[in-house]
Amino acid sequence: MERRRPGCTKAIVMFRSAKDEVISSFNVHGRIPGSARCACLSAREIHVKFEFFITLDSILRNGSFAGAAEDMGLSASAVSLQVKRLEEYLGQPLFDRSGRTSKPTPLARELAENVRAALDAVEAARTRQTIALTGRVVLGTIRSLQPTMIPHVLKEINRRHPELSVRVIQGDSVELLDQLKAGRLDGAALIRPTSGGSSRLYWEDLTEQPFVFVAPPDSEGESLAGLVRRYNWLQFDTSLTSGRVAATYMRRIAPSMTPKFELESIEAVLAMVSSGLGVSIIPQARGAMVDAYPVRQISLGKNAPTRQIAFACRGADFDNRRVSALRDAFKLSYESIID
Repeated sequence: MERRRPGCTKAIVMFRSAKDEVISSFNVHGRIPGSARCACLSAREIHVKFEFFITLDSILRNGSFAGAAEDMGLSASAVSLQVKRLEEYLGQPLFDRSGRTSKPTPLARELAENVRAALDAVEAARTRQTIALTGRVVLGTIRSLQPTMIPHVLKEINRRHPELSVRVIQGDSVELLDQLKAGRLDGAALIRPTSGGSSRLYWEDLTEQPFVFVAPPDSEGESLAGLVRRYNWLQFDTSLTSGRVAATYMRRIAPSMTPKFELESIEAVLAMVSSGLGVSIIPQARGAMVDAYPVRQISLGKNAPTRQIAFACRGADFDNRRVSALRDAFKLSYESIID
């Protein structure tokens, strides 16, 4: 559903009736300036918030007061009260209530159209690329993304926002989530929890990464059981969710097998497998890591476990331009690799 947010301190709302033209300036956070009264107002001051006009627009877009309440995150009674305040301000009804359902008047439609135009102008000004992004953002990522995706992401940010500074820190997904919630990170690229993730955060899924069986580049045969009998098991760190997933699947292949070595990173596992020290199960590797440490990557089939890589930020920062720059850079980088 379309979501609109007020983004400026003032917006101009223009509307015409059959007899006269009125131009009113409303302070979004405050009150109506004394010089901007409609002719229909009495001498006493009537305070109207600009969000009331946004609610009116939502009623018309969603077709009902109930739909607007859900869209705006308000109660039905709050929506009705805002409309009532607007009608008091304008001195005439915005809805025809003579039938079974309330129908918007021509004035209501014209007001809503101008509200949309004002909001669209504000949004265009907010996102206009000619307004350079400056300052600094702190980005957290899991370790496996730093040599693979982060070079692409930073290159994209440098191309689109050359004056924006980015600090990149590393951690596991649990640590990054804690730091994000505590406000120490502006955004994070991590493994999304299987539960879907905290509702306090905004999530943007980037890619689903399957687990694969990796064997030395000079190994022979396609039988996983045969490769497991021939080589040592190099276990990916089981303190991490991905490591535990990999270990569970390996025990399905060889229930009695125990790991020879346990390694803390995907890069370390690839380096050891590439040198012929053993076999392992890890999330599928690509790019610089595979170039540096060539291995055989063997599919685990259609029932292979997967992990979801996602970008997360605090819900309140969803439309922060710096955070949006990070999110967009990740999306573009993954799209370019997939394409």
